[in-house]
Amino acid sequence: MNLTKHFTLAELTASSKARSLGLDNTPPPELVPRLVRTAEMLERIRATLGVPVIVTSGYRSQAVNRAVGGVATSDHTQGHAADFVAPGFGTPEQIARSLAPLVDLLGIGQLIYEHIGGKAWVHVSTRTPEKPANRVITITAKGAALGIQP
Repeated sequence: MNLTKHFTLAELTASSKARSLGLDNTPPPELVPRLVRTAEMLERIRATLGVPVIVTSGYRSQAVNRAVGGVATSDHTQGHAADFVAPGFGTPEQIARSLAPLVDLLGIGQLIYEHIGGKAWVHVSTRTPEKPANRVITITAKGAALGIQP
């Protein structure tokens, strides 16, 4: 099922962890409109970057979220979030730095540059956090920091 021109429901629910553990990662029907909003945000990001965006994690059922070590309140479990890379544009840090000044324009509620254990990606959510300072942050093994940090 296509959510938008470039993003499908299958793409936003794919999970190698779910497959390997035999977990169902089908979103309840009431979350599909949120996944459409997330896909629409990803379309705006894709157009801004000018290259394809590869979703590495979208919707996660509670069981899948626990299996990957996600926080219990993760926006992924509500269909609000996606993690992605765009190698045709650059590194996740370069992507995050490019998108940070555009969060309002692109309808990004929260932008997180995550780099942990030698892996890096960009997390975006349609949901805006309660604290405005948490809209653009970096998360590493050492914790969270405001803004995009190396």
